[in-house]
Amino acid sequence: MPRLLLVSNRLPVTVKADARESMVIPSSGGLATGLRGPHQRSDGLWIGWPGDTSKLKPAQLAQVNQELADLKTVPVQLTASEVSRFYEGFSNGVLWPLFHYLLQRVPIDVHDWDAYRRVNYRFADAVIAQYREGDLIWVHDYQLTLVPGILRKALPRAKIGFFLHIPFPATDVFRILPWREEILDGMLGADLVGFHTYGYLRHFAKSIVRSLDASFSIDRIPYQGRTVRLGVFPMGIDVASFEKLATDDDVLAQVRSIREEAKGQQLFLGVDRLDYTKGIQYRLFAMERLLEREPKLRGRVRLIQVAVPSRERVDAYASFRRQVDETVGRINGTYGSVGQAPIHYLYRSFSQRQITALYRAADVMMVTPLRDGMNLVAKEFVASRTDGDGVLVLSEFAGAHSELGEAITVNPYDIEGMAASFKRALRMPEEERRSRMRTLRERIQRHDVHRWADSFIATMEHLPQAEPIGDTPSTHVEIEDLLERLREAPSLALFLDYDGTLAPLELLPEMAVPTKEVKALLASLTHRSRPTHVSVVSGRTRESLDEWLGDLPIALYAEHGAWGRDHGQSWSPMRELQSEWKAALRPILNDFTDRTPGSRTEEKWSSIAWHYRMADAEFGPVQARELATYLTDILSNAPVEVIHGHKVVEIRQQGIHKGIIVDRVLERIQPALVLAIGDDRTDEDMFRALPPNGIAIHVGQGRSAAQYRLADPSAVSVLLRALI
Repeated sequence: MPRLLLVSNRLPVTVKADARESMVIPSSGGLATGLRGPHQRSDGLWIGWPGDTSKLKPAQLAQVNQELADLKTVPVQLTASEVSRFYEGFSNGVLWPLFHYLLQRVPIDVHDWDAYRRVNYRFADAVIAQYREGDLIWVHDYQLTLVPGILRKALPRAKIGFFLHIPFPATDVFRILPWREEILDGMLGADLVGFHTYGYLRHFAKSIVRSLDASFSIDRIPYQGRTVRLGVFPMGIDVASFEKLATDDDVLAQVRSIREEAKGQQLFLGVDRLDYTKGIQYRLFAMERLLEREPKLRGRVRLIQVAVPSRERVDAYASFRRQVDETVGRINGTYGSVGQAPIHYLYRSFSQRQITALYRAADVMMVTPLRDGMNLVAKEFVASRTDGDGVLVLSEFAGAHSELGEAITVNPYDIEGMAASFKRALRMPEEERRSRMRTLRERIQRHDVHRWADSFIATMEHLPQAEPIGDTPSTHVEIEDLLERLREAPSLALFLDYDGTLAPLELLPEMAVPTKEVKALLASLTHRSRPTHVSVVSGRTRESLDEWLGDLPIALYAEHGAWGRDHGQSWSPMRELQSEWKAALRPILNDFTDRTPGSRTEEKWSSIAWHYRMADAEFGPVQARELATYLTDILSNAPVEVIHGHKVVEIRQQGIHKGIIVDRVLERIQPALVLAIGDDRTDEDMFRALPPNGIAIHVGQGRSAAQYRLADPSAVSVLLRALI
């Protein structure tokens, strides 16, 4: 097994210190438990923040660092300001509520992005310092979304995985984030991006389509010359440890004590961090509604609500605690009596043994988050029920819901519905309870945390070193060799596309006006010391090319080769042009334009095109595929061809393409070397028409027959400037 570098916000340890001594105590959390085995078996390293060590004396800090090294961990030290701004400010103040759909809790004015970005670089630097060729790197969770992208630039051949432990929100929610493109780009630095559920994966993929104008197919995304794999890996728990605890004599004694203290009451149980995403307050409202509607249950049921302190220094959490305290007090004041309170609210941490005893003692377990990535509490309850009894009430918005279908499903926003479900859980017959629990237990036993970790690592390990898709820009060395060849040629003929090659693609075509620098560059090319013939071959109309480039000493070719003119001459058709076939297409394209907001129809002499660059990022391509398929079918015997290009479906007269321009020009001149540069499918015709020694350069992503590739129009400008 390759060495594994694990990267998470916190190390799987707790540093404790007082005036006399310091110690490092391994954590028993779910992530630490699941990754402990791979960490040890691979002789790997775990990189993360060790907690606040600023108050340690030099000797204590040295001792702590040695213990961390002995545990194969690498500390990333953060200042108090960095923790406040990176962790509390941006990670938990912005990303956490946004990813959990609680938009009202996202601050309007955010100042902590720079700290988040800076700390992500700190973590990435720590990984780079430890990396060896062949290591697997596995980055965890929302605090470190930029790390994979940073690592990809520094370690282009490394195998990198990223797992998101919280939900990935729907596209319209995620788009609220001003830094959405940076977050997505960072996550796509990984070779494998994992989620708890397919729903989260789908939301991520759709956000890629909308925000980065990329494409995806089920479980993979072509991105920057690589194929990024997406996967669903629902996280489990250490089932065996909970089953062992659940049958421990001391735990069983605690169970008996809890039941005796309840004096025959039926016990509801909630175990949560005190977090506004967990639905605690809504659960309390539903319990209040149950007691209001069912007077007979007063004094006969009790809710034990464990609220583990969480992020106490964050204002939103302190405010939420006050709200919960007030709600508990009101319910107990209304429905309680001397010696009996319907809500037993316990705001403190519990050991795993104590929690397991509560799981075993409860009649009904309530896991009702407003939104949760997975929620392992539900699985811990099931694992602890070695007696085969108990009822699980589970929110449909918890990731665990996709696995635990035998639970009673609730919508945590539906107070009436939850109250009815609580009543149903109390009255469920024993046979049904045991049948449901049996199936739940079988499922979590098969899919425990060890299987989760091994599955992700195995998938990452078996990914090829690289999955090239032909989108990788040519290297600096390749471009320098090409420039040397071009400079040494006695004469040159250049065929240059315009949109996407000389100028960036724009949402509105009229915005792609050439800059002074581009016009000066084209003019300079014609004045090289060695003969250089320059042709701009574009899909633009004659009028546009005349207005923008007509004063330059270059040849212009419009509508993909339908029209041409040399400098100072009039336009003339390159082939005999026909237009009667367009009449039947106008109503069809107009209909698609009416049905696709943001699309438009453009008519030229030799073609008619349907553009959807401004249409919805998902709906536009669907409509374009339907249109292209329909037109291909009905025009099978017509003297035209259907071209599905980048954000455009174009129907053009057969025999009109950019390749004929290459043939025409080379009939008149015989340059020593020919260079063609373009960015889309129409330019492939130009590339195919080049002589055997001709050079083709494709700009941007997408498959191409070109020998070379440049990233964008700015790279084209750099190349042409270097040629001059």
